[in-house]
Amino acid sequence: MVRKSFKEIINQDIDNIFINTSEFSDIHNVDGRDMPIQIDDNEVIEREKKAKSNMDGVYVKQKLIYVKAKDFGPLPAIGRQIMLDGKRYLIIDSTDEYGLYTITLEGNRSK
Repeated sequence: MVRKSFKEIINQDIDNIFINTSEFSDIHNVDGRDMPIQIDDNEVIEREKKAKSNMDGVYVKQKLIYVKAKDFGPLPAIGRQIMLDGKRYLIIDSTDEYGLYTITLEGNRSK
């Protein structure tokens, strides 16, 4: 019997459970490419208020997404803009957690 390393077990769980479209994730379009992503609005609420008001009547909406590194590509830099499902967002945080990216996005919305 071959024992798997902890990292191998985590990568299996990412593929088979966490970023599985039959379980937690859905297909979304990122910069013109479809890929399985999990959008976690509840975690954003825990991290910050969902919407911040500016004086000019523009509201900022945040989204937290989880995506496999091998699907997304290189870890995106903070400050980079991406398109998610046809809407433009600014990356305000991104981390690589054993092959799973956690990316916090921010986008402006008019009142």
